[in-house]
Amino acid sequence: MLVSNRFVVGEDAAESFTGRAHAALAALAACPGYRRGELLRALDDPEHWVLLTEWESVGTYRRALGAFDVKVHATPLLAESLNEPSAYEALATAEPQGPIVAHTSDRA
Repeated sequence: MLVSNRFVVGEDAAESFTGRAHAALAALAACPGYRRGELLRALDDPEHWVLLTEWESVGTYRRALGAFDVKVHATPLLAESLNEPSAYEALATAEPQGPIVAHTSDRA
């Protein structure tokens, strides 16, 4: 499961935002079920940022949001993200030179 939180950050706030995003990413990375994460910035518009994390399941992500360090370091930052869907389930994957693998939805 991927979580994509997008932000619009003015150039004057980029340094502060980066520090807070690093703290949020560290708090999330300490949680069970966390697989990987990245802080990304758009090449063609440096005011657009993404905090991208991957989780074992929607349940592990939701439980992580209840962790104390996540509430302190990540939740305030995530509240600043654009108001749009952020959690995505993988319905197909492909490795380099590999076949497309379809996955069934976890949605009931």
